[in-house]
Amino acid sequence: MENSKIHILVVDDDDGIRNLLKDYLFNNNYIVSTAENGDQAKKKLEYFKFDIIILDVMMPGKDGYELTKEIKKNINVPIILLTAKGEVENRIKGLEFGANDYLGKPFEPKELLLRIKNIIANSKKLDLNIGHLVGKAEINLNKMIIKLEKKNNKINNSEKKVLVEMLSNPGKTFSREEIGKISGISQERSIDVMITRLRQKLEINPKNPKYLQTIRGSGYVLWIE
Repeated sequence: MENSKIHILVVDDDDGIRNLLKDYLFNNNYIVSTAENGDQAKKKLEYFKFDIIILDVMMPGKDGYELTKEIKKNINVPIILLTAKGEVENRIKGLEFGANDYLGKPFEPKELLLRIKNIIANSKKLDLNIGHLVGKAEINLNKMIIKLEKKNNKINNSEKKVLVEMLSNPGKTFSREEIGKISGISQERSIDVMITRLRQKLEINPKNPKYLQTIRGSGYVLWIE
């Protein structure tokens, strides 16, 4: 999808930030609409189809969390939350309400562009009916099997959920908290054990993983060649 065909809705009550984002995105060949609050945003969503929404968390009236929850109930559209609150718990809250990404203020406009491009690239629903290759491992999500070196390794439902998200977002680092939400596993130790099991099924050398890697202090990432 070319930039000139991508329609972005920017929702922020700060006139300066809203107009700055509009101009910056427009200059990078995106179609941009704006709204200064939740009511305006919902009205525009009634008349236009957007490819992505950039949404400020701290707004008068309905905040970005609640608006994200409402939008996601009715429309499957990617949402990036913007906020000065950079704590992990706020990021997790945003993801729990359905946001696809979270960017703390102040931020580099170029970083926002990269996040938009990544979300748009990954917005196509992962096809569960086809096989997916990670190195030499063949993943069949429907049959819940990973074939590696002629051996079929079964995966459980929690492992499948994590693989769906990671295959849909290659190169994205998932925190333990995010993986816990995806898999339904709450204890960090149990999450680490699950990742170890997946490595044993995906990697030729699980002790020196090439694809399912640990990002120290951040979480786990799946790389696809």
